Amino acid sequence: MRILVFISFLLLSTTACLAQGGYNIRFQIAGLKDTTIYLGNYFGESTYLKDTAKVNSKGEFVFEGKKKLERGVYFLVLNKIKIFELAVGKDQQFSMVTKTDDYVKNMQVTGDIDNKVFFENMIFNMERHFEAEPFLKVIQDSTLAEDKKKGARESFNKVNDKVVAYQTDVIAKYPGTITATVLKASQVIKVPDAPKKANGTTDSTFQLKWYRQHFFDNFDLADSALLRMPRPLYRDKVYEYVDKLYAPQADSISKAIPAMVDKAKRNKETYKYITFILLMKYQQPEIMGLDEVYVNVFDKYYATGEMDFWLNDKMKKNLKEHADRLRKSLVGKTAPNLIMQDSNLKPRSMYDIKNKYTILFIFDPDCGHCREETPKLVSFYNRKKFDVEVFAVSADTSMAKMRDYIKEMKTPWITVNGPRTYVGPYGDLYDALTTPSLYVIDNKKKIIGKKVPAEKLDEFLEQYERFQKFKAEKAKTAATKS
Repeated sequence: MRILVFISFLLLSTTACLAQGGYNIRFQIAGLKDTTIYLGNYFGESTYLKDTAKVNSKGEFVFEGKKKLERGVYFLVLNKIKIFELAVGKDQQFSMVTKTDDYVKNMQVTGDIDNKVFFENMIFNMERHFEAEPFLKVIQDSTLAEDKKKGARESFNKVNDKVVAYQTDVIAKYPGTITATVLKASQVIKVPDAPKKANGTTDSTFQLKWYRQHFFDNFDLADSALLRMPRPLYRDKVYEYVDKLYAPQADSISKAIPAMVDKAKRNKETYKYITFILLMKYQQPEIMGLDEVYVNVFDKYYATGEMDFWLNDKMKKNLKEHADRLRKSLVGKTAPNLIMQDSNLKPRSMYDIKNKYTILFIFDPDCGHCREETPKLVSFYNRKKFDVEVFAVSADTSMAKMRDYIKEMKTPWITVNGPRTYVGPYGDLYDALTTPSLYVIDNKKKIIGKKVPAEKLDEFLEQYERFQKFKAEKAKTAATKS
C-alpha cells in the first residue's frame, strides 16, 4: 500500500478518476489522525485483512490496488476493533466522508450507488428498530393477557410492513447492488396451495416438491458476493436446504446435492465453497449414517479431480484417507472381521459370534470417556434384554493394562488387544480415530448402528426391531395384494 501525501481531499477525489482499473477507495474521517487503519472482508464464517492505510493529520486515507476487490461486505478496523462496514460492488472508485461520533449517520458517499443504498438501508433499519421496540416489549411481556397486546401487535405489524415495502423498493430500483442482493436472498419464498387432483383430493406432496424446486429462486448460488457477508448467509442457506427439505437419510441427501451444486458451478469460487462446506458438514455428522454423504461428496467432486484447481496434494490425501476409512464402516455395509489375541493370547474372531447382535466396542484403558462408558455398557449387557455379545478391542499395546481393565471394570464379554491383530490395524477397517467407538452389528454381520452411546443402546435396539417388524409387515401386505 503506497502512502499518499494529501494536498487536499478534493484534489484526491478528482485525480483518482484517472485510475479506472483496480480499486481506489478514499476516506476522510473527522476525529481520526496519524494512525493506521485496516480494510477487512468477511468470507463464510471467517474474516480476513485485505489492505492497510495510513491516516494523515486530516483524517484522510486511501485503499487502492491494481486488481479489483471481490464483491461483498467489507469493514474498517482501528485498534483491532471494527468501526463500520461498507459495500464493495462493481464500482470501486469512490469516496466516503464521515465523523467518529457516528460513522453511519454522518456518512456521505460520492461516486458509488452501492454504498449510498447500503448506508441508507442501515439508517432505515435502525429507525424502524427504535420505532418497533416499544411494541415488541409489550408483545413479549408474559404478564399481559393476549387481548392487551392486540394494539401493540397491530402497530408492530405496520412497522414490519414498512420494512417489507422498503426492501421491495430497493430490490426493484437497485438490482445488482450488494444491498439488493442480500435483501433478495433473504426473502421468504411463498409456496402456492396444492392443486386438486382429478378425484378432488389434494396432492400432499406438491408443496414440498415445489419448494425444493424453487428454494434458490432468490438466492444465486453462483454469486460469490454472498460468501462475503457479516453472517455466513451462503452456508446457512445450503444447510437449511439439506436439513429441512430432505429426510436425514444419506441416500436422500446425496441425491439432492448435485442439482444444488450445479447451480454454484458457474463460479469457481462458489463451486469450491459449496462442495467444501458439504464435505465438512458430513465429516462427523450428528445424525448416524450421514457420514456416507461425506464419502459420496468426496467421490463425486474430489476423487474425480473436479477440485484440483484449488486443492493441494496433501489436503486431498487427507480427505481421501478419511473417506476410505469411512466407506469401510458405513451403516448398511458388511462389518470387516477382526481377529485379535485375547488376554490368554488366543486368537478370537468377531465373526465367530453367533448372537443376534454384536457390539463392537473400541476403547483405550487410559481414556477417561471410555471409563465412563464401560460401566454403562456392562449394565446394558448384564440386563440381557437383547441377545447381544460384546467384542471389545483395546487400543493400547499393553496386555497388562488390558487385563487390569477387564478386572477393574468387571467386563463379562470378549476383550482382545487391538495391536495384536491377524487382519491388520482396526483403524484401517473402522472409523475409530477417537475412543470409545461403538458399532452395532446384526447376525448377518451388517453394521446397523455406529457411535451409539451405551446408555442409548436399549432405545436404539427397540426402535430398530420395531422398524424391522414394520418393514416385514409392509412387505407381507404388498405380497398379499400382488
